[in-house]
Amino acid sequence: MPRARRLADHHDLMHRHLRWKVDAHFNIAQVCSQRWASITPDAPAIVEHRQGQAPRSYTYGQLQCAADTLSLVLEGLGVMPGDRVAIVLPQRFETAVAYMALLQMGAVAMPLSVLFGPDALEYRLQDSGAVAAIADGQAMATLQSVRANCAALRHLIGVDGCGGDVDFGLALGDVERVQGRQGGRFEPVSTQAHEAAVLIYTSGTTGPPKGALIPHQALIGNLTGFVCSQNWFGFDGVDNTRSQAIFWSPADWAWTGGLMDALLPTLYFGRPIVACAERFGAEMAFDLMQQHGVTHTFLFPTALKAMMKTCPQPRTQYRLKLQAIMSAGEAVGDAVYAYCRDRLGVVVNEMFGQTEINYIVGNCAMQWAPGGQGEPVPGRPGLALGWPARPGSMGKPYPGHRVAVIDENGRECPVGVSGDVALHRLDVHGQPDPIFFLGYWKNEAATESKFTGPWCRTGDLARCDEDGYLWYEGRSDDVFKAAGYRIGPGEIENCLVKHPAVANAAVVPKPDRERGALVKAYVVLSADYQARRPKGAAQAVFDAQVTAALQAHVRGLLAPYEYPKEVEFIDQLPMTTTGKVQRRILRLQEQERFRASTG
Repeated sequence: MPRARRLADHHDLMHRHLRWKVDAHFNIAQVCSQRWASITPDAPAIVEHRQGQAPRSYTYGQLQCAADTLSLVLEGLGVMPGDRVAIVLPQRFETAVAYMALLQMGAVAMPLSVLFGPDALEYRLQDSGAVAAIADGQAMATLQSVRANCAALRHLIGVDGCGGDVDFGLALGDVERVQGRQGGRFEPVSTQAHEAAVLIYTSGTTGPPKGALIPHQALIGNLTGFVCSQNWFGFDGVDNTRSQAIFWSPADWAWTGGLMDALLPTLYFGRPIVACAERFGAEMAFDLMQQHGVTHTFLFPTALKAMMKTCPQPRTQYRLKLQAIMSAGEAVGDAVYAYCRDRLGVVVNEMFGQTEINYIVGNCAMQWAPGGQGEPVPGRPGLALGWPARPGSMGKPYPGHRVAVIDENGRECPVGVSGDVALHRLDVHGQPDPIFFLGYWKNEAATESKFTGPWCRTGDLARCDEDGYLWYEGRSDDVFKAAGYRIGPGEIENCLVKHPAVANAAVVPKPDRERGALVKAYVVLSADYQARRPKGAAQAVFDAQVTAALQAHVRGLLAPYEYPKEVEFIDQLPMTTTGKVQRRILRLQEQERFRASTG
């Protein structure tokens, strides 16, 4: 079957013509909800997918009405501009309402995963000084259990009658009491574009997680990457006034990927996003996309791999309308790239970014099969949009972002030389790039160490080829990705050491053909457990029991994806002369074992 004609490379032209326009006053809730409630109040905003039931759709008018009411409720509880409020909810209408309500108040939304255990929640609530938390039944009991240790946490707001000081549903339903002022309308705070909007905690190599403070204007900085990676998101590339895009991603709205790469940009363009709180499954994903007519999506490579294995010929079983697939978190790989192109009819656009500086590198192939059938072809022939995707490449810098590979002194590396991927504070026109985070919460030292002069380092190594494509070569520190999640060894190691069996521990990625990497822990047993460890055949049984106990320990206190899938007991960890664990030695050992096992 012939390949679609080669797409012209318009990357340089797009960069030259892109100019940032950031108003002095800008608020995410205003552009994502308030304006659409005024322009198209009956247009769908959030569509809740419910397995075995009819979907439940909420309009932009309903979203804004609920946000106004919740803002009034929170204001009555004493929540002020700048206060941090935790959102511990899955994908659902109330989650979007919470974000809009907090952002239009000038408060700082702090998303936390419903998968977090008590230790993970307690640390983030304590460190941020969060004054309130909004949660449903998945997290309320855990929040109640740590509340006494969080001095600033004054209010718990429960969804679906799960408890707490205030019931979310009853509060929104009590219109006469709550909306008695201003005709039920909340007067939004006029925030400056550079004011804080979101506090997202990221994993680090040592010590506890760091809170990255994201300003309102960062959403503007995300938009060029979003539109490019989503093949112009249904707009025509000419007047760009109408789109029929319908978005869905399994990425949790508590993480940067789900929030900044899915929920907020979709609402910014006034389009509907499908919310699904179910655990991801390949068949579920296909069913959902067919049922809702999903046109644009963000899927992790691990999700695409599962879909590829479950359904090798999807277009014979499903009628899909996909126009774009963005993928990030780890390399897509040749097999998945070919599957998307040949079986789904969409050339996948890989993307690279991180919480601090999101959506800065990627592809914009602008190729998909019209009507979901046939070979992918340029979606906007004749227009100067897009550039060819190269399998295995991270892509090129998205318009508006000056990205380079730099050495340890902050100098740009020559073509083909590996260095640290970094983003310059100014774009190619010398204007400030709005995508930057404000800094790490209460951690100036960590913020300063992120920069070398005007360059913000990502900690990811890559090389740049002669055509400007970046090729990933791994992490410069010890953070790694496992099944699409960013894993920080420090938090897991700290958790492991709390168990009586552990004297010391080091966490590294173990290469895995299917998931890219698995979380592996090297553990030095405590003296008590070492004395109890039998010799001979009984040792394997003892080790298995301790391994299971350690896995359950981490799963119970942190998130399920953080527990070590494999534990290896050793006499001592490799250390530097200053007492630092040399994870690099263990990581290289795992890589060598993987190469040996795969021939």
